Parts: sequence; structure tokens; C-alpha cells
Amino acid sequence: MNWQQLISNQRLGQEHRHTERHDDRTEFKRDYDRLIFSAPFRRLQNKTQVFPLPGSIFVHNRLTHSLEVASVGMSLGNDVTRILTQKHPELRGTNFEQIGTIVATACLAHDMGNPPFGHSGEKAIQTFFSEGPGQELKSAVSSGFWDDITHFEGNAYAFRLLTHSFNGRRKGGFVMTYSTLGSIVKYPYSSSCPSKKGKFGFFYSEADTFRKIADEMGIIETSSPTEGAFRFVRHPLVYLVEAADDICYEIMDIEDAHKLKLISYEETKELMLAFFDEMDQKRILKRIEDEELTDENERVVYLRACVIGKLENECVHVFTDHEEEILAGTFEGTLIKRTPENIRKAYERCAELSVERIYRSKPVLDVELSGYKIIETLLTTFTDAAIHPERFHSKQLLNLVSPQYDIRNPNLESRIMAVIDYLCGMTDVFALDIYQKINGISLPIV
Repeated sequence: MNWQQLISNQRLGQEHRHTERHDDRTEFKRDYDRLIFSAPFRRLQNKTQVFPLPGSIFVHNRLTHSLEVASVGMSLGNDVTRILTQKHPELRGTNFEQIGTIVATACLAHDMGNPPFGHSGEKAIQTFFSEGPGQELKSAVSSGFWDDITHFEGNAYAFRLLTHSFNGRRKGGFVMTYSTLGSIVKYPYSSSCPSKKGKFGFFYSEADTFRKIADEMGIIETSSPTEGAFRFVRHPLVYLVEAADDICYEIMDIEDAHKLKLISYEETKELMLAFFDEMDQKRILKRIEDEELTDENERVVYLRACVIGKLENECVHVFTDHEEEILAGTFEGTLIKRTPENIRKAYERCAELSVERIYRSKPVLDVELSGYKIIETLLTTFTDAAIHPERFHSKQLLNLVSPQYDIRNPNLESRIMAVIDYLCGMTDVFALDIYQKINGISLPIV
């Protein structure tokens, strides 16, 4: 693969159209602005990141997380650009210098496909079809569609959200640049040949779209193509988007856990100082003392900033040191896993503690259990209505679905996908509200 081809400002749905511009923004900055002002991005403010949506203590939601990931992604992209343009002077003055903006934009989009209640909502959709009432549909739909819904992925749904022409939306969905779209596909495989972890990056319905942009950018295909089933290597910028996400969710979850008193200040300090050698540890502690940071939360904020800066710098060096492998499609693992051993082990300790003390904590489990039940119930109710649209109650339910979703299509697969579209577009609070109303738990107050 080569950078000149990989950084493409061609727009999906406007390949042969010349659009007059009235300002000096680059095409990649237009992508960024388009996402920031979009309704799906705005809805992330009401979607759970890890902890329940805030009460008296504010913790991260999907929106604040995405903004932080975009900030780190911008730094990663800009630093990589600086180093690689020194190595490859011919890239100066080209679209390559927009990598920081492309990565930041992809970071904004990376969670936009998540259903309500995050991974719990994802699991509810998967198991509804693989283990629940949805099993009865297997013989009524194509094998490609069945693979999609039984392995449902928020990552794949983000690609659909940005590229699919829903009712009333222009051709090409958000009409994003090819490079931005390529940079959000973390698992560039179809659902019929997923990664070892069962992950995939696009639904059967968007497979041709992905192939189109992959071919245009010269992304390497790694499997013999069959209809709707294929694998590609990653667009190189995916590694930077992934690193920004890995850095933010792991380190920010530790900060949130400290705020919620799930872990002590001493534990938090020990975890974060482990990223540094003894000399840097002394320097950091002296700075805390010199700045007279007596509040423990403020100390954690400073430690967190130091760790993020350290991880960002190390990931930049891994990327630039392994540029040839990345462009050849032979690089394995994540950038963080290729950092020096002390950095990697410190990160792994944070991950282990997160599993033991955060992700299995009662507040998190309560949200996961409730969210699973809510999504399962909504899927059962609306899928039944989509299968039997002629019934009286079905007609009432289908009237709730936004007209942008193709819920009245004569094709069964299209109607089932419209139900999933409707659910994925919900916020946590809206999903709870619909759940309560269809179960007669709450009534609108007149």
C-alpha cells in the first residue's frame, strides 16, 4: 500500500460530482464538522460508556469519551505526520499532512454504531437471534444476513450508519471521504469470515461499499473473494484510531473508578506511576508537590495526563518504526502491545484491575443486566411486529418507528434490519422510555 493512494479525499456518493466550495476547509475537516453537528453523534451524550449515567458525580458517557479519543487521535496523527514527512519529503504539501484530522474524525465516529447500553446491548441483539425467539428466522433469511445479525457488531453498524442511504437521506449516507471511512473499519472482514474474536467490520448489505473504497485506496485483500465474504488488511490509520481508543478508555476508566471510590488514591497512583521509570516517577511526584495539588482528584488528573502523554508518544514511535510492516499489511497486534515491556505491563495491570474491580462492580453489572433485558424485550416486540405487520397491535408499534427506517419494506430482511436500525438509533433513556410504555409501566402525562 502507498500513502498517496491511501489518503483519498474522494467522497462516497459524489465520486463524479464537482462541488463548489465557499471556504478554505479541507475535505477532511468537512468530515469532522459533519460528524460533530450530526444527530447520531449528539445522541452519544445519552449512551453509557461503562458506568451508569451520572448522578451527583459526573463520569464519562460515549460523547465525552469520543471527544477525548478524538483529541488523542489528533495528537497521534499530527506526530506521525511530522516524523514521516521528514522521512518521506515527497509527502509534504499533499493530503498526507491531513492525517491528524482524518484520525480525529474517525475517532469521533468509532462509537457511533453502538446500541443503547453498549456491549450489553450488542450481546442482547446477537443472542436474540442465536439463542432467543429470533432463532425461528434462520430459515427465512439468507446466510449472509444471518451471519450479520447473530454476530451483530457496533463497529459494523458505525460503517452502515455513515454509508447507508436511509429513507430521506442522500446517496452515500454521510457522504464521507474514503480515507475517513477506511479509518473506522477496525475489523475489515465480512461477518461470514470474522476475526478470531468473532469481530467484523461491515454488514452484508454494505460489503460492496467497503470493497469499493478499499479497492480505490489500494487496501490489500487477504482472502479469495466469494460473494459477500472477504477479508482485507487494515487501513494504516486504523492503528492510530485503535490506539487513541485503547489509551482513553483504559486510563479514563481508572480515573472514573477513583472518583466513584471503587479504587483508592494509593492504588490509582501506583497504577499510573508504573508507566514511568524511577527518575520520571520522582519528577512527577515533585511536580505534584510543587503545584500544591492537595486534592486527590486533581492529583489523579495530573497523573492521568502524564500517562496519556507517555502512551501517545510510545505509540507514535511504534507506528513510525513499523511503517513498512503496516503498509505491507503484515503488522500484528495493536500499537500498545508493541510498546516497551514496562509500558505494556503497566497497561496490562490497569486492564486486569479494570476487569476485577470496575467491569464486575455492582453499578456496572446492574446497568448491563437492565440494558440486556430492555433491548431483548424491544427486539422481541418490534421483530414480531415486523414479521406480522398486518396485526392490529403490530400496526400500532410500527407507527412508532421513524420513517427514515424501512420498516414497511415488503422484504423481510429489510424489515428486520429496520428494527435493528431503530434500536441502534436510541439513547439509553429513550430505550427505557419505550420499554416502559409498551409494557404498560408508564403512561404519558397529559
